[in-house]
Amino acid sequence: MGLSIGIVGLPNVGKSTLFNAITRAGALAANYPFATIEPNVGRVPVPDERLGALAKVFTKGERVPPIIPTYVEFVDIAGLVKGASQGEGLGNQFLANIREVDAIAHVVRCFTDDNVIHVAGRVDPTDDIETINTELILADLAGLEKRLANLQKKAKGNDKDAREQAALAEQILAVLGEGRPARAGTYDAPIPKDFGLITTKPVIYVANVGEDELTEDNDAVRRVREYAARENAAVVKISAQIEGELAEMPEDEAREFLSDLGVQESGLDQLVKVGYETLGLITFITSGEKEVRAWTIRRGEKAPEAAGEIHSDLERGFIRAEVIEWQKMVEAGGWANAKAKGWVRTEGKDYVMQDGDIMNVLHSS
Repeated sequence: MGLSIGIVGLPNVGKSTLFNAITRAGALAANYPFATIEPNVGRVPVPDERLGALAKVFTKGERVPPIIPTYVEFVDIAGLVKGASQGEGLGNQFLANIREVDAIAHVVRCFTDDNVIHVAGRVDPTDDIETINTELILADLAGLEKRLANLQKKAKGNDKDAREQAALAEQILAVLGEGRPARAGTYDAPIPKDFGLITTKPVIYVANVGEDELTEDNDAVRRVREYAARENAAVVKISAQIEGELAEMPEDEAREFLSDLGVQESGLDQLVKVGYETLGLITFITSGEKEVRAWTIRRGEKAPEAAGEIHSDLERGFIRAEVIEWQKMVEAGGWANAKAKGWVRTEGKDYVMQDGDIMNVLHSS
């Protein structure tokens, strides 16, 4: 399982600059609307210092086991404009790309630069956010109204499922009709994925600031935080320009650069961490002399489900798992010593995985 984040926002807010920085994919970033014609997709490894520490444990002589991190897929989607749901700008074709991602990173311009055109001619973060959110709500309204009409036809033929889904669709439409995203409502049943609603997805607001504005919030960032708080949404403050500089530096230099700026984490690290928290994801690890590898699962998943992420056969044939916290493995210096110390636990099918667990699956063939 990987985490997929769609980067959305108005034109010229820094989306493609951010995408270039965190993926080094070379997506076009230009000072005019609609520089992104097709969605750019890039996978980046999730920074995880635990993997390097474990690789040292399982290094034999000069052979260091390969480190295989989990990943985040970033999708840079063209800048939407007012009226996109009715075909303005580049229209609906890009709304479909948003439907495929797990979460939305809504980039909001919080910097002032006369050399970078703003599509509305002014920098107003609240208005920018509402422009995008309104278009996504309108897109969901149009799609769900069509679906409701089809469900109502089926319901007339005594289709119980269609009748129940039609009732749910009416509840959601009432929320959307109030100008609220679908995720803001309370319903009699979970929203089916095949409803294809964009506004059920969690949103992370990304406040893009100038290079000298990372340590203290400017007025624009404060307004983004106030807006996000009303939605119970997370905010990540970054400078896309600084992220671009970091992407060109060796790791040690990048850390020193961030320290000089008074910042602890890069924008990528923050966005990945917040994305994981927002979606309720955790990482478990498999480690040994062959490789050290991270796997992403949803919080609350049990050991057999986690084993299924490695291979479906492991879930089907799951018998039990050997589990140890990663810190204990580093302290023990390997599986043999960890078992001798009694730190390796045997867990069954009901064990709920914890972030940072190292797991060895015992299974039937």
